[in-house]
Amino acid sequence: MSIRRQLFTCKRDGLLIRGAQYFPADFEEEKSYPAVIISHGFTGIYTDVDDFCRDFAQMGYVAFCFSFCGGSRFDADDSVKSEGKTTDMTIGTEVADLLAVKEYVQSLPITDNNNLVLLGFSQGGFVSGLAAAKCGNEIGKLIMVFPALCIPDHARRGCLGGASYDVQRVPEIIDCGNITLGKKFHDTVVGMDPYLELSAYKGPVLILQGMEDKIVDYSYAVRAQANYEKGQCHLQLIQQMGHGYDEQQQKSIVASMRQFLSGREEILTIRVVITRCESVEENDMSKCDVYFTGYCDTRYFQGAIVPEGCDKQEYVAGKQPKLRAEYTLLGNDYNGENCSLHIVNQWDNDEWRPVITTKAPSLAWLNDADLTAVLEFGKGGLTVRVFAPTENR
Repeated sequence: MSIRRQLFTCKRDGLLIRGAQYFPADFEEEKSYPAVIISHGFTGIYTDVDDFCRDFAQMGYVAFCFSFCGGSRFDADDSVKSEGKTTDMTIGTEVADLLAVKEYVQSLPITDNNNLVLLGFSQGGFVSGLAAAKCGNEIGKLIMVFPALCIPDHARRGCLGGASYDVQRVPEIIDCGNITLGKKFHDTVVGMDPYLELSAYKGPVLILQGMEDKIVDYSYAVRAQANYEKGQCHLQLIQQMGHGYDEQQQKSIVASMRQFLSGREEILTIRVVITRCESVEENDMSKCDVYFTGYCDTRYFQGAIVPEGCDKQEYVAGKQPKLRAEYTLLGNDYNGENCSLHIVNQWDNDEWRPVITTKAPSLAWLNDADLTAVLEFGKGGLTVRVFAPTENR
């Protein structure tokens, strides 16, 4: 069975909102499912997030995406655009669009209204955060990917959407190239404190932010995390990711979302630097030993990989590759006591499953913990994020 996709429409203030919904492969009409509503970024359309909707359907969610009213670029196909003028679109109207879609989703008998997730990208991430703040406990969890919390600052600087204008004489029409905004967009955000607005939401939050984002500096995400209640928001700063993602980064983003939604906590963040590689090929088999060093700097443990770790990779045509990394971290636990962590991380059933061995009394729970990992690849190395169920501590 494959994932099924069908179109839907709903309305906000008489304007037609167009979108699509995606059903898990084993979908049954008489059951209810967790749901996720995914919001695209500035000038986007709902098909921009098709891959993420399919990923969530594979996780067992009913996924919904839609185009914001007046929020799509001029050259987008009219069949996937929602109604409304771009010059009438504001952050407030987009919040209202998302709330209208939320009401539609909640009205469906297949939706588990106790398990509703909002996910948004860039401006859609900002809008998702604002909508969650208005909905209280109706929203189970919130995920924002490089949320455009810079928008109020951009209005104050006169550079909304990449435009350039005099903030003392804001034009009635702001030309952003592939879209035009109305002065009302500027007026409704220029005095906004985004952090104060977002903080009204009290549920779990995940922010995924690229360190090389040239549009939304990562400092906005850092401040957003600090503005939520202690322990409420998990921030993942992703090395070598900008305001967008490549195929490999998309896979790791989805994997991190899966960890968050399953209630797992990131306990170790290990930066890996590759030092050398040794490869051998025999008939239809190839082997590669990748040696590396690196460090870990987290609240549970701080230390370095000594002397070198080794990632053994074995590939046989037509078979799942055998991948196994082994290394030792030497450093201090959260009490400042010297200790070591021996880690073996293997690829098993489409998931990384690390096993950690330590003699540190404070970290003894790691020896028997149900651990998973997400790998974020970059030039010259990667980041390994190790997750555990919250009940392990």
